[in-house]
Amino acid sequence: MNDWFTIEKIDDSTYVISEYGHWEQMHSFLLLGKTHGLLIDTGLGIGNIKTVIDKITDLPILVIVTHVHWDHIGSLREFENIAVHELDVNWLIKGLPIPLAMIKKSVVEKNFYKEAPKEFDIEAYSVYTGVPTRILQDNDIIDIGFRKIQVIHTPGHSPGHICLWDEERRYLFTGDLIYKGTLYAFYPSTDPHQFYESVKRIHDISNIRRILPSHFDLNIESDFIQNVKDAFELLYNNNGLKQGSGCFEFKDFRIHI
Repeated sequence: MNDWFTIEKIDDSTYVISEYGHWEQMHSFLLLGKTHGLLIDTGLGIGNIKTVIDKITDLPILVIVTHVHWDHIGSLREFENIAVHELDVNWLIKGLPIPLAMIKKSVVEKNFYKEAPKEFDIEAYSVYTGVPTRILQDNDIIDIGFRKIQVIHTPGHSPGHICLWDEERRYLFTGDLIYKGTLYAFYPSTDPHQFYESVKRIHDISNIRRILPSHFDLNIESDFIQNVKDAFELLYNNNGLKQGSGCFEFKDFRIHI
């Protein structure tokens, strides 16, 4: 396997592919069904995640993008079948509303924790644009062969941000909505009130066995969503859900509004 990626098994048909060498510590997830593999996000684009996928499975791959931000679509050009929520489609087709120079700066903003792959060249780095093969809506069911994944629209961090729910295994893939780090709702394209509503929505899902985020620590306690909900509620009650309010510190996470 490529040394850039760390591959761990959650169970016999679910893998997490992590980029711990970068300050974002990005996680992508590979779910295997009987007929297809489902890849949740394609990482930073520093290493080619497809070379990893090809060593794990020869099933045809559908990529579902939790949201169209540069750190989640880095290797998207390596795949043919791409699904994205309808409210993020324009960014995928037309590009992100951020200058490429700013994105490149974010890629190399801090020192890497491990050496980047030899083929990585920041000067040649670009952000994928293209037309998705499938457009997702809230509550869509993705059937990959005796394994069904539900799309849950959770806007706030981006207009088309989604979480993915594997009800049989009770895995909730939370993208950038829930993780131990800084939850971002201060960009012009974010909405703190929608973010709060989205947290409340996934909080109502019962019997979650594993919370699987897109960044940082994969060992998240079962009450962590409750803690994030409580934090947003506190800010809401203090009229703090206004962009420009600041960065608020809580146990194990921050909310930047």
